Amino acid sequence: MTVKGPVTPSALGTTLPHEHIMVDFIGADSVSKDRYDLDSVATMVKPFLQDFWKSGGQTLIECTPNYLGRDPALLKRLSEETGLNLLTNTGYYGDEKGQFLPNHVYEESAGQLAARWITEWKEGIGDTGVKPGFIKMRVDESPISETGQKLLHAAAQTHKASGLTIGVHTPDGATALEQLEILQDHGIDPSAFIWIHAQNEDDSKIHQEAAREGAWVEFDGIGPGSADYHFKLINSMRQDGLLDRVLISHDAGWYRVGQPGGSPGDFDPYTYIFEQFIPRLKRAGFTEEEIDMLVRENPQKAFTISVRTIES
Repeated sequence: MTVKGPVTPSALGTTLPHEHIMVDFIGADSVSKDRYDLDSVATMVKPFLQDFWKSGGQTLIECTPNYLGRDPALLKRLSEETGLNLLTNTGYYGDEKGQFLPNHVYEESAGQLAARWITEWKEGIGDTGVKPGFIKMRVDESPISETGQKLLHAAAQTHKASGLTIGVHTPDGATALEQLEILQDHGIDPSAFIWIHAQNEDDSKIHQEAAREGAWVEFDGIGPGSADYHFKLINSMRQDGLLDRVLISHDAGWYRVGQPGGSPGDFDPYTYIFEQFIPRLKRAGFTEEEIDMLVRENPQKAFTISVRTIES
């Protein structure tokens, strides 16, 4: 589900599954569309999206959640102006301090939270008509707090009602495995779960464990300073025959609301993987089929809308 409507999985083409266009870290109690000018944001960001297109990209999955600067209208405009597929999300971002969670999270049940997200799926986000293409979450570290567990319960219920994939910003391997257990208790198949920021865990055995269960293991944050480390992680998965469970992305972009002009000097482009990292993979012996799996086949499968439950 793109910001312009549904497309077939194959229409996504070359895809980056974890990027950002605009973020606002002021907090859930103060975030507002009055804090930025949509035209200014679009003008600054559009060239970076065009560069992504020129480098071979076709789909960018925008992972900024609600109460952190998510703006479906902005994304739809940019999609229309660039020809790119863009996806947005539903769900909430619950860090340790809870600064990006609205107050109703603490007052409502998991079912009530799920109802909010399901409404966005069925009716669109606000008055934009844009529907989410996945669920974006964050929970605190293992052992996951009561609030974090509530968010995961809500995500599980939303998946069952919508078929949207659940992507969770995850600090480490222990938390990833606990999240998987909670979702599986709801009967959710691990293939409906993306372990976001899996590079935060340096134990490849835990990556392999999650992948063998069927989860998507996402190594994002790829850039010049991390290329050696990311190559090691991805190559380890390849050697263990698990490349078909791997997603790769930059976690780049970041027009920063509240900073002058969105701090354009700090805006990271979406091209390093195509211009530098994929050539490195090829020099190391990765085949065209394996590259295609990483940037096309795996994202298409991961974000296909389908209710995935554990077979009894």
